Amino acid sequence: MDDYPLLNLFWTMLWFFLWIMWLFLLFRVITDIFRSHDLNGWAKAGWLVLALVVPFLGVLIYVIARGGSMGKRDVKEAEDREQAFKAYVREAAGSGGAGKGGVDELTRLADLKSSGAITDEEFQKAKTKLLA
Repeated sequence: MDDYPLLNLFWTMLWFFLWIMWLFLLFRVITDIFRSHDLNGWAKAGWLVLALVVPFLGVLIYVIARGGSMGKRDVKEAEDREQAFKAYVREAAGSGGAGKGGVDELTRLADLKSSGAITDEEFQKAKTKLLA
């Protein structure tokens, strides 16, 4: 440890951190290239070749040219995922807009049974059919 001073350790850690950050940026740009819907196949191939053959310059040019739209694509994808999740939760909870959910149907069946409109046997059959 005596022949490797603390300042050299600091510089080594800094360069290692910058290298890791560079890899994150490179993979981020590559995933953005593939996910971008406004680029055709040849444009994607061109950006990918530029980012892989001349990585520092290619990524820097990509971030300068398309950096603003990267954030917009991220926000749009997050909103789409959130809407899909909310729609799934609404469907799973049974409160979808198109029809009544399972809970509402069970409540209606219980009301029909308690009012005497259906028998206990009919209630059980409808309940098992609804829950299946």
